This record gives sequence, structure tokens and C-alpha cells, in this order.
Amino acid sequence: MLRGVPFGASLTIELWVVKNMSNALRISICDPNDSTRDDLKKYLVGMDRIWLEADCSRYEFFGEIVEQTNPDIAIIDIDADEQKATALIEDVVKRFPNCRVIAVSSRADGQLILATMRAGAREFLKSPVAIEELVNALDRVSADSEAGGRSKKSGTVISVAGASGGVGNTSIAVNLAVALAANPEHSVVIVDLDLSLGDADVFLDMIPDYTLLDVAQNISRLDLSLLRKSLTKHDSGVYLLPRPIQLEDVETISGEDFSKVIGLLKASFTHLVIDLSKSYRSLDVTALKASEHILLLTQLDLPCLRNVVRLLTSLEAYDGVSEKVRVVVNRSGLEKSEITSQKAQETIDREIYWKIPNNFKVISECRNNGVPLLKHAPNQAITQSIMGLAEKICGYEFSEKSESADGKKNWFSFSRTK
Repeated sequence: MLRGVPFGASLTIELWVVKNMSNALRISICDPNDSTRDDLKKYLVGMDRIWLEADCSRYEFFGEIVEQTNPDIAIIDIDADEQKATALIEDVVKRFPNCRVIAVSSRADGQLILATMRAGAREFLKSPVAIEELVNALDRVSADSEAGGRSKKSGTVISVAGASGGVGNTSIAVNLAVALAANPEHSVVIVDLDLSLGDADVFLDMIPDYTLLDVAQNISRLDLSLLRKSLTKHDSGVYLLPRPIQLEDVETISGEDFSKVIGLLKASFTHLVIDLSKSYRSLDVTALKASEHILLLTQLDLPCLRNVVRLLTSLEAYDGVSEKVRVVVNRSGLEKSEITSQKAQETIDREIYWKIPNNFKVISECRNNGVPLLKHAPNQAITQSIMGLAEKICGYEFSEKSESADGKKNWFSFSRTK
């Protein structure tokens, strides 16, 4: 029995550990320098679905550790002895072909990088390692891995944009985040990027201690553990990073710092939902470039549809951004005189990705009470539609479930459809 665990709970915990280990990307580290090794460990232990198998301070012992732990990825810092470390990389690659190696060094000249690559390293990172570079390297290496399908990518970024003010950006962004968080396999954070007038905190009835400004200004000193402590968690499981408090702080967040914030959040959460502003400033463009999915909300009226065409044309200036845009009609059925879906698709020359029905009364109740749709009105058509949108984005099928194993009511159960 595990120490401190009541009798009967030990097997459940052990099974939970085994299940989560099997779904995790398993990593072992070798770095004789205590300081840089500890810094790397702080990053890794905070990453979602990363399992730190072992860390080692001696090159001569690491081969045995890899043999015992069988990691998917080995991260080897070569600064202490470049010759020994390069030989170690070659040995690990030869003896353990399913283990991918990432080399790390403070000296990033071409000859050294070439030597590590010839030894078999798949990636080379410059020390001190930047979190966004680490995340991207892990993505590339895990995508290339043949380790039994255990590879895991970093978090998915979903930006919610509007074709006009008042189309329901924040409402959809918040409730989509809550829908995603209802899946126990997901960890979800929402970032309020409407820096002047954002109100995602109102929709969730939260008073956060820290804002996007606090995180951005301290990004160089944050590890993933401190990042989580800087966020505010809602009862639904969603974490919130709200807009700055003072209007004069809006211009003090740089695109570079915000890009680093996105990198940290992607490393720590499976899904990052960003509620964009209507100004499409530089930070909004940064978010769009980092997104896998861009939901462009519109209504079926001429002003909105004209803005959709204008925005789609403008976004073509950024490589790969326009292709990620998905047009979503909000408040469908608001007026009998609204433009038809077929006519709208002809106008914007693009298919409508999803339609969310109008229910002004329920949405107003949720906003005024700070309660998400999934809790306030789980059976309403608008709630089911947002759950379906989440299903379409991430490939999970949502189905109602009356009770969980412990007898408590569940919102939804999930099964993967892809």
C-alpha cells in the first residue's frame, strides 16, 4: 500500500499512474551542471503530458539509465565535456533506436551542431533553453518518434475573432473553453486579448489576482509551475488569464513577450482559447499566427459579411493564416429577414464551418450571473451546438451521461472519433 493512502485506494492510484504514464511523452535528462539541469526540469515537470523519467549528472551513467527507463526522448547537455557527450549521443542512438536525442549547449557554432547531428541528435537547443524553442523541438521530435504512438504535441491554440463588435466573441470563447474543459483529458486556459474592454472574467464571475500584463512582464522569470499560480481557475476547470486592469497598460505588452506567453501556455495546457479584440492589433496578429484554429464569428447580415470578406483578404498577407480561418455564424435564426446561409457562402466565397442558434435570454442570464452555459442550461440547443463545435475542432464525440462511477452527475462523457 502507498504511504498515506487509505486502504483500497492504492490500486486505483497505481492504475491512474500507469494510464497517465502510457499517454505521456517520457523524457530523461543528462546534464552535469546542477543549475541548468534544474532549470530544464522545472520546465518539463510543468508540461502537460510530459513524464520526467530520470535526470542524471554523469555522462558515464546515462546509458544505463536510458536502458532502465526506456524514454521516448533523451535530452543531453554537452557543455561539461563535448567529446564525451557527443560519444554518449552516438551510443544512445545506436543502442536505443526508439529514443530520440535532443542536444543542448551554450555554444552554438556550426561545427558543434554538425558534430551532434552526425552523432544522431535530432535537435540542437542553445542554452539557456527558451521555453518556446523547447516546446517546438519536442513537437518535432515526438512527431518523428516511432515509440508506440506515445508522442504528444503541445497545446492547441484556438483564436476566436469577430467580424464586428457585438457578435458574441467572448460568450463563444468562454463557453467553448468550458466545453473543452469538460473532458477530463483536457486542460484549458482562456486568454482575454481584448485589452481595453475585455470581460471574460465577468462571464465566469471571477476576480483574478494577476493579469496578462503581470505574466508578460515577468515572462523571463516564470517557469510552468509559477505560471499556473499566476492564473485563476474556475469551477469548470478552465484557467483564466484576463486583460490588464488599467487602460494605460494596454500598450506595454510587446508582441515578443506575448509570443513567449503563448509558448508557456502551450507547454502547460492541451488547449489555449484566445478571445481576440476587434482592433486586430499586433498582439491579435501574433495570436492568429500561433493558432491552429481561427474561428471568425459573424451574423447573417450584410455589414458582418462584408467585414468577413475584408478580413479574409487582409489575412492573406500573413503566411498560412487565412487557411486556418473557419467562419462561424452566431445567433443563427435571429431574424427571419436574415441572409440565407447559401447566399452568405456565395458572398464570402467560403463554406460556413458551424452555426450557433440564437438564444438571447439564456446567454443574458449566463452573462449576468457569471455562470457558463454548460452549467446553467446544459440541454439548450445553443449549449449543445457549442459542444458540437468543440467536437468538430478537436475530434471528440460528446454524449450526455447521467452519472459517473462515484454517483455524481457528469456533464458529458467523451470518446475519440478520429
